[in-house]
Amino acid sequence: MKILYGVVGEGMGHAMRSRVVLEHLVSQEHEVEIVASGRAVDFLSKRFDGVNRIHGLHMIYEENRVRRGKTLWSNVTTGATGIPKNIAAYFELIRGFKPEAVISDFESWTYLYAKTHRLPILSIDNMQIINRCTLPKEIIDDYETTFRVTKAFIKSKLPFCDDYFITTFFSPPIRKEHTRLFPPILRPEILAATPTKGDHLLVYQTGEGNDALAATLKKTGLECRVYGMRRGITEEQVDGNLRYRPFSEQGFIDDLASSRAVIAGGGFTLMGEAVYLHKPMLAVPLAGQFEQVLNARYLEHEGFGRCALTLDDPAEVTRFIEAVPACEERLAGYAQDKNALILAALDEWLDKAAVDLT
Repeated sequence: MKILYGVVGEGMGHAMRSRVVLEHLVSQEHEVEIVASGRAVDFLSKRFDGVNRIHGLHMIYEENRVRRGKTLWSNVTTGATGIPKNIAAYFELIRGFKPEAVISDFESWTYLYAKTHRLPILSIDNMQIINRCTLPKEIIDDYETTFRVTKAFIKSKLPFCDDYFITTFFSPPIRKEHTRLFPPILRPEILAATPTKGDHLLVYQTGEGNDALAATLKKTGLECRVYGMRRGITEEQVDGNLRYRPFSEQGFIDDLASSRAVIAGGGFTLMGEAVYLHKPMLAVPLAGQFEQVLNARYLEHEGFGRCALTLDDPAEVTRFIEAVPACEERLAGYAQDKNALILAALDEWLDKAAVDLT
């Protein structure tokens, strides 16, 4: 079957999840054309031929906060030149590929292509849980306005798909038809990892210039293996109990699998990996990002970790470390059959789409 697959480039979680799905599709001998934006293009191009670059929205982060003004300006200025290129790319795609079905990981242009050409379309992502499920009041709490704005955006992003596959480690009630919940999609390297219980904390912080976090971590006295806070380093840099490590996918996974616990943002992908490996996590969601607040609060709601809005107070980390044994007990009851459920459902969806086309 000829499949057009779209991947949004904001955040690498979409690309890592899509990589697993794409590898499965290729293994099943489907013919796939990939459209992606941002960093997803470079990531997927290393594994698949012919990844088409297309303009996509992006966000600018500073000091663990979304900078709305800079984000808006950057998207407006780059979009002015990006949109015509997108249109040209689609005309070229139409002439050369003629897809029979479309799968979108929160990517708008492939969705529009599917709707314009009346093709079956499947949404696979974690974001739609905000729109298509009922979230409890204690999770939304004091973020009611941000929740409603985020929900409205997600609702408008990919409306009226044939089906929605939502990846999640928690299970709120589904409120809309054509919606199914599945465990997080895990990359093969995570599935191959053997978790052990070490003494170090794995710290992942993508925003540069977070001096307050570094000061807090220093005061804990615990060994912290820190990724992302010193970009561009080529070898480990040691500052007391802090070990700043250069990026290495396998090194990161090894440090995650052998960690005592994890401190990171509220991003879904790493959180799902930590839950799968039974690693308690202290999640610090980006200010202004309701999706990350949702993930972090549900992590605490499930007993798998804790949520903190800031780490300016070292006591937050101390309280988290004290809670680690209780989190480990709750995590011991979590299990998923690798990626089997969602990939089997994907095969069934494509079989039905193929029949409907005949």
